[in-house]
Amino acid sequence: MAEKSDPTAMMPDIRVPAGWTMAGLVGGLALGLAVADQTSLVPLLGVAEAVGSLWLRALQMTIVPLVVALLVTGVMQTVAAARAGALARRTLGMFLAILFLGAVMAALVMPALLAAFPIPEQAAGSLATGPTDAGPVPGIAEFIASLVPTNIVSAAANDAMLPLIVFFSLFALAATRLPERARELLSRLFEALSGALMVMIGWVLAAAPIGVFALALGIAAKSGTAAIGTLAHYIVLVTLVGTVVMLGGVLIALFVARIRPSAFGKAMMPVMAVAISTQSSLASLPAMLAACRKLEVREANADFVLPLAVALFRATGPAMNLAVAIYVAKLSGVAITPAVLAAGVAVATLTTLGAVSLPGALSFVTSIAPIALAMGAPVGPLALLVAVEMLPDIMRTLGNVVMDVAVAATVDRKSR
Repeated sequence: MAEKSDPTAMMPDIRVPAGWTMAGLVGGLALGLAVADQTSLVPLLGVAEAVGSLWLRALQMTIVPLVVALLVTGVMQTVAAARAGALARRTLGMFLAILFLGAVMAALVMPALLAAFPIPEQAAGSLATGPTDAGPVPGIAEFIASLVPTNIVSAAANDAMLPLIVFFSLFALAATRLPERARELLSRLFEALSGALMVMIGWVLAAAPIGVFALALGIAAKSGTAAIGTLAHYIVLVTLVGTVVMLGGVLIALFVARIRPSAFGKAMMPVMAVAISTQSSLASLPAMLAACRKLEVREANADFVLPLAVALFRATGPAMNLAVAIYVAKLSGVAITPAVLAAGVAVATLTTLGAVSLPGALSFVTSIAPIALAMGAPVGPLALLVAVEMLPDIMRTLGNVVMDVAVAATVDRKSR
């Protein structure tokens, strides 16, 4: 029998200069504000725009193949895990239900937040970097018909993410029906493909301080302080959506797993401290296991559910990723119709299965770009939003670890 592969074994050790990227953003905004009225520096702004555009194009070129590779790998791993037994199926069922409900919640809450706290008028379009030609908004009939591509190559060429995801999800399910040797070979092929693409996108993000500096310089020179206000507005609203997911984890722990509030709070404090300091669910795994022991979750169940959650489950992923895509769509003037939101919910839920434990900047680009494309929104603004991801990423990790422990306690209670 072939040895089962580690989902993250082929992923490269990529380090994204988050601090330097933030410094590039601040420096670009400051210099842009300083030269905003200097007509003699127009050539400098032209060079900055060219450099930023080049970096943005390099960032976009790997999105489609990377999403395909991660999706196929994620679906195959999920199916393989489901075959492990009733406990695995119960756990995966909870994972999928929470991911889907989180995406639906974001589709309802984020537009409501934008209606209550709208983007300042002077800031509209201030983060529009690169092409902003959002696709046409389909009606319900067109949306349903577009789910099945007539030509998969044409769909890839046109960045039609939803039909691509439907096709490759079915492809991955079909691959799980192959004989074991062929299935293992195909799985390793897509793991290797995603690993190589991660190296490429890691190279691009290594130049993020320069690219973000150039983009921020041009934007601040054109829009003034509106860009700074938009970034602050964005951080607050997206973090609020993540907070809802975290509170949902607390409610599951209290009312479904029947854990006393004081016991859950005391057990989670060390986990949340690790999560804030590392911004990594994987690094928080030992602390989560210790919390489950304090909560009297059976060791066998905790040892099964939590590593599976770290590998396949990103509780805040669909909600916060969709919230970002909705913000970008609103910023770019894309009409947020029920069909657009449905496309976003579907892509946000499915692409989360392909997420891996990587630095926030990497997962930000690979997870949100396909959602934005499926909703007909431009991906250009993501090039600047990635610079401030280190702030919402704290809430992402907090929500993930709280939900992971809550699910482990719930599965343990239901299996008694």
